[in-house]
Amino acid sequence: MEVWLSVIFSYLFIFCARVIDMSLDVMRILMLMRDRRFMAASIGFVEVSVFILALNEVLKGGLDDPGKIVAYAGGFATGNYIGSLIEERLAMGYLSVQIFPPCELVDQFISEMRDEGFGVTSVQGCGRDGERTILFVLIKRKDLNRALNIINQICPDAFFNVSDAKRIHGGIFPVKKGK
Repeated sequence: MEVWLSVIFSYLFIFCARVIDMSLDVMRILMLMRDRRFMAASIGFVEVSVFILALNEVLKGGLDDPGKIVAYAGGFATGNYIGSLIEERLAMGYLSVQIFPPCELVDQFISEMRDEGFGVTSVQGCGRDGERTILFVLIKRKDLNRALNIINQICPDAFFNVSDAKRIHGGIFPVKKGK
């Protein structure tokens, strides 16, 4: 009985350690992408320490135990998933939204985005079918759903692009209500 408890504890330790280290890996990469080098290095230190402990447990007694490999791989996969959920909840950083509205809705897009506190820059461009107005809106990641709701309310078929904004300086961003 004691042997089985030891084996089960080993599997659980490997699984949980991999979940932790892979979640930290996702966070470390996020910090690197946001130019937070010291934070990334600190997270990396803890991440690698946990990784070594997990790997040591897997390698104890050889690789003859498929349960250890399953626990290791399962922890890896689960850690990636949990890390992405944590990243989504933190919603750190900024995004650039480029909207290509139909000509007749440009003013409505600008007005409603600005009414919600978003800064909007309009630029004239030339597409396949002639002149177009392109709207550039820089937003906080946590405001993405709000911005997408505005787009969908005005024109569900509007073409838009969302991309990561690595560095920004200045700009207009919504202020929380009541502050």
